Amino acid sequence: MRMRATLGVVTGALALSALAVPAAQADGSQGDTAITKVAVNITNKVYVGTTAVKFKVAVTATDNSGILGADEFDLYGPNYGLLTTSKPTCTASSATTSTCVGWVTVDPRVGDLFNNNSGTWYVDAWIDAKDGDYLWKEKAGAFKLQRATKVSTNAAPEPVRKGKTVTVTGKLTRANWETGVWNGYGSQYVKLQYKKAGTNTYSTLKTVKATTTGALSTTTTATYDGYYRFWFAGNSVSAPTPSAADYVDVQ
Repeated sequence: MRMRATLGVVTGALALSALAVPAAQADGSQGDTAITKVAVNITNKVYVGTTAVKFKVAVTATDNSGILGADEFDLYGPNYGLLTTSKPTCTASSATTSTCVGWVTVDPRVGDLFNNNSGTWYVDAWIDAKDGDYLWKEKAGAFKLQRATKVSTNAAPEPVRKGKTVTVTGKLTRANWETGVWNGYGSQYVKLQYKKAGTNTYSTLKTVKATTTGALSTTTTATYDGYYRFWFAGNSVSAPTPSAADYVDVQ
């Protein structure tokens, strides 16, 4: 008889108090069951703003007898972050291999996340095989669950004469999961990028440091018709984001 510590967690709910922290568990297995791939939200990146986000957790496993099913996947993050998926649905791709998919809806508005839960999260998985084999794997996969960011861009004047100065302003903001608002994200480095009209690639003109309130301002020289945008590369707890492009007509 298998033994597994369980938690009374509703799908998508977060346990943050010390009382909700599960006892440490070690990996366990019987037979030849193996996990070959874990993908969260396809890209292993989940960016959450101030509203609900639904994402999937897909675990691919193999066993010589085939995969019978999987328990709900537990997701663990910084500062006791805890989410649990729906009951996974397993779909066979061969006689030995299946991909089991569970879903999570996370909503900061109902307390699913606190700001210090942003960062690297891990997937714990229990897989059952048809012949009674099983695999319990802690940290079977990792993904980023981060606070979403926004950045705006305004280039002026429009139009502008060739060789004259273009002033580009904007603001970098970040989702506050605890208050439900977008706050200015200060003292971060943001790239000013430019794409000449008729081309497909942006080039970086310079790097700009946001003020303490997230405000951005810099200048550049007008050369050709084209698009300006700010690009924030993100960090360990904040998602990357480009602004919408602002077109400037050069005369």
